[in-house]
Amino acid sequence: MTSPNADSANADSDEAPAAVGPVPTALRARVEEWIAADPDPATRDELVELLAAGDTAGLEERFALPLTFGTAGIRGALGAGPARMNRLVVQRTTVGLARFVLDQGPAAASAGIVVGRDGRHGSEPFAADVAAIASRAGVRTRSLPRPLPTPITAFAVRHYGASAGVMVTASHNPAADNGYKVYLAGGAQVIAPHDATIAAAAADPATVPPSPGSGAPAEELDEVEVLDAYRAAALRLVDPRANRALRIVYTPLHGMGGAVLPDLLERAGFAPPFPVPAQAMPDPDFPTLAFPNPEEPGALDLAIAEAVSHQADVVVANDPDADRLAVAVPDRSGGGWRTLSGDELGILLAEHLISSSTGDDRLVATTIVSSSMLAALAAEQGVAYVETLTGFKWLARAAVRRPGRRLVFAYEEALGYAVSEAVADKDGMSAALVLADLAARAKADGTSLLDRLDDLAARLGVHATAQWSLRLDGPDASRQIAAIVDRWRVDPPGSLAGLAVDEHLDLATGSAELPPTDAIVVRAGGRARVVVRPSGTEPKLKCYLEVTTPPPGAGGLAAARREAGLLLDALRRDVVRRCGQG
Repeated sequence: MTSPNADSANADSDEAPAAVGPVPTALRARVEEWIAADPDPATRDELVELLAAGDTAGLEERFALPLTFGTAGIRGALGAGPARMNRLVVQRTTVGLARFVLDQGPAAASAGIVVGRDGRHGSEPFAADVAAIASRAGVRTRSLPRPLPTPITAFAVRHYGASAGVMVTASHNPAADNGYKVYLAGGAQVIAPHDATIAAAAADPATVPPSPGSGAPAEELDEVEVLDAYRAAALRLVDPRANRALRIVYTPLHGMGGAVLPDLLERAGFAPPFPVPAQAMPDPDFPTLAFPNPEEPGALDLAIAEAVSHQADVVVANDPDADRLAVAVPDRSGGGWRTLSGDELGILLAEHLISSSTGDDRLVATTIVSSSMLAALAAEQGVAYVETLTGFKWLARAAVRRPGRRLVFAYEEALGYAVSEAVADKDGMSAALVLADLAARAKADGTSLLDRLDDLAARLGVHATAQWSLRLDGPDASRQIAAIVDRWRVDPPGSLAGLAVDEHLDLATGSAELPPTDAIVVRAGGRARVVVRPSGTEPKLKCYLEVTTPPPGAGGLAAARREAGLLLDALRRDVVRRCGQG
């Protein structure tokens, strides 16, 4: 779920002065009803003050667009009302989840749910509410005892055979946000129609959290047992006899990865990674970052500075809940560093996992907005391939579309990677372990990750990708974004970057392979592709661009990259103009 302010560091700081005057009767009644049900005095007081001030605009913002399930569950700014993350939203959503589990029968209720949390503001009371409400409703509830990475919760759902799981996290959103991620049996994120079922139960006016004293108390999971089982599954991904001479700098970006990944690397035989002192400990304010997202420019600057001082071979970074992975390596200038793109890291991990696995049942998967290079690699290696919609709730289920296949790798360009079936979600920690294994092998062979990328491009063709996005603010943002997408839908371009358009695919009604989604795919000249879609987590239009060349061989690689770069620049200019910004 997301609110219009899901990625806004402060939902109210840049607003125009609020309209003050008599609060409309219907709105006042809704607000007063919410106040009466709200268990948190701080958010109750927030609404009481807005009512007393006659701040109709502020109240409408908190009540007009309640949080709804989106790409990765509920996510929004902390605050009062149904359009913010708060205890009443958490409690009502948990009642909906408990009803969903109970409707599946006694066995599902007995299998129960697993509850985890990160270190964000509000995570501890929210997780406590989830555990209390679910257990009172008659669902067996097991909670992780302290803040841990999101992949540990996803792993625990699968490991214990639970019917569902809840992770209280806002992933890489700003410090003012929090969220509520739901997993179903098997550990994959909730999808339609189950998300709608849970949301409908949560929105039911009759939804009242169970009273204290009913149901069995929540249980606390044995953290040692959970982490030992997770480590054992992750360590099976790498050969303990392989070379481990690698100098690693690691940052969890003030998040939870530091509780797991450094120890995991050491158990695999690597030297302890060098920490980034200013970012090593959990801090919900993320003081060294404008946005705690490793994709953001500058997010890895402190880590790269540490890498230079320690003459490291690689920088590894997780986002605050450790489900994403970012990597930087020395460039070929002799003094600089380069951050790998999500697609570059994805193809490196894919080739490594394909080459180190066997079986005719292997399957790899990525999303419609990621590079098509994985499809080329899969064809070269004789491995099955699937494309899904954006989000790991779809990628984790890729094998459902290919019965009899085994998912050995899945990724999305936004730094999400699944390298093990033990976690049916993206996992930045096990992916970091596999990446370290690959980097150490390359170093022992006298090559590098950049050399591996060169070899892949020479064999499979250059696949140059970029993303252009447009963020809009204000109450009309969603309508403006929808209007731009509709222009691509009803008035498709005849050419892009000088290439004739040869395919225009509107996914609003779905396709033979994909469920419906609000996205347009345009292909031109057999060499260029644009995907246009509104973001599922913030008020932003996203355009994903890719251009390709035929396999140039090692001798023609430099020229092919120059050609692809020029074509990508032309494609970007055309996309920007068609979005009304050129």
